[in-house]
Formats: sequence, structure tokens, C-alpha cells
Amino acid sequence: MGTTVTDQQLDALAGILRQLGHCDQRTLDRARRAAADADRRLDAILIQLGLVSERGLADAYARLLSVPIAAADGYPVSEPVLPDVLAPAFLRHARAIPLAADAETLVLAAADPLDPFTPSAVAAATGRRVQVQVAVPIELEAAMNRLYPDGAEAAPATDPDVPLEDDADRLKDLASEAPVIRLVNLLITRAVETQASDIHIEPFEDRLRVRYRYDGVLHEAETPPRHLAAAITSRIKIMARLDIAERRMPQDGRIRMAVRGQDVDFRVSTIPSLYGETVVLRILDRTAVVFDYGRLGLSPAVIRRFGAALDLPNGIVLVTGPTGSGKTTTLYTGLLALNAVTRKIITVEDPIEYHLHGINQIQVRSQIGLSFASLLRSILRQDPDVIMVGEIRDGETAQIAVQAALTGHLVLSTLHTNSAAAAVTRLRDMGVEDYLLTAVLRGVMAQRLVRRLCPECRQQAPAAPELVQRFGLDRRTSARPITLSYAVGCPACRQTGYRGRAAIAEFLPMGPEIERLIFSRADHSAIERAAVAEGMESMFDAGLAAALAGETTIEEVTRSIRADP
Repeated sequence: MGTTVTDQQLDALAGILRQLGHCDQRTLDRARRAAADADRRLDAILIQLGLVSERGLADAYARLLSVPIAAADGYPVSEPVLPDVLAPAFLRHARAIPLAADAETLVLAAADPLDPFTPSAVAAATGRRVQVQVAVPIELEAAMNRLYPDGAEAAPATDPDVPLEDDADRLKDLASEAPVIRLVNLLITRAVETQASDIHIEPFEDRLRVRYRYDGVLHEAETPPRHLAAAITSRIKIMARLDIAERRMPQDGRIRMAVRGQDVDFRVSTIPSLYGETVVLRILDRTAVVFDYGRLGLSPAVIRRFGAALDLPNGIVLVTGPTGSGKTTTLYTGLLALNAVTRKIITVEDPIEYHLHGINQIQVRSQIGLSFASLLRSILRQDPDVIMVGEIRDGETAQIAVQAALTGHLVLSTLHTNSAAAAVTRLRDMGVEDYLLTAVLRGVMAQRLVRRLCPECRQQAPAAPELVQRFGLDRRTSARPITLSYAVGCPACRQTGYRGRAAIAEFLPMGPEIERLIFSRADHSAIERAAVAEGMESMFDAGLAAALAGETTIEEVTRSIRADP
């Protein structure tokens, strides 16, 4: 950042940051002390320490200078503006990109709009009047990599007879160079800043595809140069302490790094594919996860029944659903509600996704014989009150969990089933006898995650008569006319119409009729019908209720549950 910015400008900027709610006075005082010690500008220190987000600082710049923020889709798509006049090296150093130009005016997006040198230099070089817009750094860097590929990013001039992918030393050298490091950091930072849950890096014959998962749905991102695929993969492997020379076998690792001043964990998985290794990074940002039933979107009736089951001194409580349905988050929320000095809680997980204060968490390590079953058998000698088993995968784990429940422990776990009632038949298939099921099972919750409609842009419209008839909406609400909300799309939701996800769930409690059906070896359909007759709201009905309340759409409910009434 430039050195000609005045103290008055920085003081005014600090006041706007405080006024907009991006930071408080104590934060500003801390940043001022750090800036004085490091002899750097206040705004630079605020970003470096993660005390203000890039977007928040951009808002303050725009308010201070009365100029707009450059739109993410306002950067040139493929061809830079005036490439023969403005050198890429200068623009990279200045952290600025020209957005458009005519005969008299040039629009310049600048990450540091307070520095007067860059616009004056651009004006002198182009002979045009410069209009400055505020650039959000992560968006500017993505456009910079697209429009001005670094000369150092060109394919390395090395022995053509040895493919780059087969030379581990060259890969390690390339992965340690600044352009690749910067590119990988940009991919990761952008994913965290935009609240993605996963990063997918997939090599194909003609390109390297990068996709981010938002609210359960993948969206394509900026595409890095294809020739850097092996270097990018190797860089991620180095960060995750994986073997970069091993490209034939899948590998799993973990990365912890600071992103905008916050420590974020990443779970890394690599697997060989036809044109290279496919890499997936699961973002485990504790600051973005809220362990609260209400924030998860669960209905009050389900929360009440689930909480009552967790209050019991012993037995098994299950949460079921497919991968990515929020089962672990729900169990963590329940564990934190149980966490107290008077209880010893031990978890057995594969992997440990989030660290819970005050709870003993154990990582499964199958390669050295530490399986769910062996660890569960051992921790019973640790005198726990509550045990969480990440997943019941086999009959041995199921039998030990049942024995733990019979000997006075409360056991929480997950299963991969499509409904709560199907958990009974799944445990039966694992070899658990019916009389043991009725003795230990305290309740089963099945859940899915549906995308929430963006509150900024969602709109209402009368429900189509076909929808009302097909889903019986007239029986589910007394409101007339029946209205449903639908997705529109705006900058706040990346034009998707959705922002965030909510859980819809059903809870199957144990009762005399359910136990009778289990003893008679009834299938899951009969058990589900009996539970609904006794007051259980099915998952699909819970989803329709959420749609009628304007929280989501019927299309999203049917997509997530894949069921019809």
C-alpha cells in the first residue's frame, strides 16, 4: 500500500469502519498499536490480523471516497483493457485492473483506492481521465490470474522426455514457487471468504476444473491453467503432509492454515483419475458452524423429543441420513448440551471434524487396528457416561454399542438410512436381535438439509392449483390464498436464490406399538405408518411445512428427500 495516505484519511476510515459495525473501538486501538510497532498503515494491519474482512474494508473505502465497489462480474472476461499500454507487472504491483476504457476515460479497479500514485500513473500512461472503483482483493486477484498469467506460470522448460507428473523433484520445486503458492492460497481463501463447504479440483484432458460447493450444490469457479494441475495438486499435498511421489493410491490428510486471521482446518482427499489426481478439500471452519438446534432449523417438536431422549440415563439414540445431511452437526449439538463437569463424554470418530472443548475425542486409525469396534471396547473401561460413535458400520460395532447401552451408558451414533424407521431394519440386518432393539433403542431421528431461500430476494406467489392438489397443501394450512416463496437471485446469494441450509427431520420415539411391531419383525413401512398415526411428523411433511412458511421451496424439498406424498 502507498505511503502518501494521510493520518486524517485513516482516522476517517476508522470512524466509518466503526460506524458500519465492521469493528469496535477496542479493535481499532489494538490495530493502531500494531501499526505503530510495524510502521505500517492502519488498514493494512486490520487486514493482516484478520480484524476486518476484505469486503468490510472495501465498504469503508467506498463510503469514504464516495466511489462504487467494482462488481465481481465487472472485470474483463478474457481480454485485458489496453494491454499494450499497461504492463502486467505494474498492475500486479499496484493491485489494480482497468475495467473499461473509451477515448477519454478509463475505469480502474484498485485494491488500495487511497493511494494516489496508481491512478495518476495510469492517467499519464494512457492519456485518459481515471475513475477509481474499489476492488475486493479476492475478486481482483482472481481476475488478475485470468487476464495476466504470470510469466513464471508458464510450463517449465525441463527435460521433455520425462513427464512433469513423473518427476517428483521437479514437481516439488514447481509447487514451492511463488505463482503456484499464490494460486493455491487464492483458491482456498476465496472458498473460505465465500463460505463454501468444499473445494473440488478435477483434471481433465483439456482443462483443470475447480468447483466450490455452496449449500450442498457445486458451482464452477475460476479455471487455473491446465499445465499447473500437477503443481497445484503437489502444493496441496505438501501442505497436507502427503507423499507427492505417490500418485497411484488414494491419500487423506489435513491442513490447518490462517485465512484472513482465522485458523481454518481442511480435510484433504486425493484419488487417482484418468488425467491426474482429483483433490477435494472439505472446509472445517469452526467460526462458520453454529451448534444450536434452532439455528439448524429443526422444528420445536423434534428438538423437544430429541432432547428428551438425550436426557435418559442409558440407551441408544441414532441420527440417520445420507452423507452430507448434517448428522454429525446434530450429534455435536446434542453432545454440547450434555457437556457438564458431572458427565464424562467420549467420542470415537473417523475423522474428527470439529474439536469440542471438554469432550474426549478419539480418532479411528484402521491401518493400525484402531477400528470403531476395538476403540469402543476399550473406552468402556474408561468409565464414560456418554459415548458417541461416529458411525455404526458393521455388526461388531452394533453389538458392542448395544452392550454399552445395556450396561448403563448413553450411546449416540449415526446410520446411513433413508428414514428413521429404516434404522430398525438396518440394525436387524447387522445381527441385532429384536428383543435387544426394544431394550436399548430410545429414539431415531432422520434428517436432510434443504437450502434456505435468500431473505434478500425471495418472492411470494400464489401456489399453482396442481401443486396444491398434488401435495394436499390446502389441508396443511388455513391461509387463503395459499402462497409459496420462490428463488430469484441477487449478489447476496451469488445469484442462486438460496443462502444457507436448514435441517428438516422426523423423530421416531419408542412406544408400545412400535415395540410390538419390532417384535413381530414388521418392515420399516409398517413401523413408519404406526409412528405417523401416533403423532410423528414425517420428514417430507416437515419439508412441506418449511416451504409453506417461506423458508424453502417445494422443489428443494423434493430434490433433497426424493419422495412424493
